[in-house]
Amino acid sequence: MQIRRCTTLFFELRDDSVFDLARLLAGGDGLRRRTRWLALAPHLEAEVEVSEEEREWLGELSSSRWQSIDQVHPLPIWAERLIEQGLVISDQPQHVQHRRNDECVQQQRWWPLAALWHRSARWSGEDSVATMEAHGLTTAEGMVGRLGAPPAEIVDRGEGGVEARIALPRSTPGTFDELLSRRVTCRNFDTQRPLSSILLGQMLERSVMASARIEVGHDTAFLKKPVPSGGSLHPTETYLLVQRVEGMTSGLYHYRPVDHALQPLQSPSQPLVDFARRAVSGQHWFADAPVLVILVPRFLRSFWKYRNHAKAYRAMILDVGHIAQTLYLSATDLGLGAFVTSAINEVDIEQALGLDGLQDGPLAICGFGWRGEEMNSTELDPGGAVWPAGRDPEAAKDIGSH
Repeated sequence: MQIRRCTTLFFELRDDSVFDLARLLAGGDGLRRRTRWLALAPHLEAEVEVSEEEREWLGELSSSRWQSIDQVHPLPIWAERLIEQGLVISDQPQHVQHRRNDECVQQQRWWPLAALWHRSARWSGEDSVATMEAHGLTTAEGMVGRLGAPPAEIVDRGEGGVEARIALPRSTPGTFDELLSRRVTCRNFDTQRPLSSILLGQMLERSVMASARIEVGHDTAFLKKPVPSGGSLHPTETYLLVQRVEGMTSGLYHYRPVDHALQPLQSPSQPLVDFARRAVSGQHWFADAPVLVILVPRFLRSFWKYRNHAKAYRAMILDVGHIAQTLYLSATDLGLGAFVTSAINEVDIEQALGLDGLQDGPLAICGFGWRGEEMNSTELDPGGAVWPAGRDPEAAKDIGSH
């Protein structure tokens, strides 16, 4: 058997406290504290607790040079456990998945800290609404009562105080200003009114369709889209979860930006309405949208240029934000409601779309459709641009999950 250490490996020293009745009865605070070493690797789905001896032994193994396990002297008794857990990579068939995932991290040219962040921050089966409700965090009053007052909504910088400030002229509001004022996150979709395929096409045309394809040589091409992208690479793929669009079968689709067409995908194993709710981690006010847009960067498209680059992952997050805001403004212009959320169950989405999370993975979900006639879930509309009742100061209290 040939072995090596996994390509990217971090160690975290974590302090834990657990209840100890004996300490409480002895007059203490009832807490037993311990320190643990945790091994963190982006090719693994979970952290691995290791001892100090295991940590030191891992540091002695090369991550790039294979060596026969027979040449490792002395071979610790826990070496097999580290192989099974994927911290040590082997060439044996039973460990091939750990090896493939580890090689993928290297081949995708991830910056190590970004790879760990992306991999570790993914959710599976989370219900964010249930968690907020359990902790009383669904309203502004609940958050303040539980968490205390937040940092101030604005901050003062510079010298001279009010007297030194330079007042800027206000412009005369125009059509675009009016459009911006009507941009309100929608949490009340009309579940009885389907979206037309014409509006669906227009929304995608305005945000992610390629208006031009520029070839550079025989094997390289760049796309021109309505939104900016780091390096003009446009690595973000668009997947749709269609629930209510006239003339279309409900299901999952992949958008082709050059053809301006949708490619049907295999449906998820669970009912579509259940998958929609799971995808947005229980946010039922978003799951009801006629169309959910899943934004999925192909990481190597960006990392081809920005190899092992500390800013590449951040640029892709910005790309997703550009698409989301363009969808917002387009929806507002068309009289539709829209939303964006990063509180998503990435692992569940990856499984449904056949993604591996290292080569491509979801960062956010947007959605759009017709607004309902009643505000059952509060929307932050203090100026009453969408809801006349939005001028009611009581409406501002229920903004904990916006």
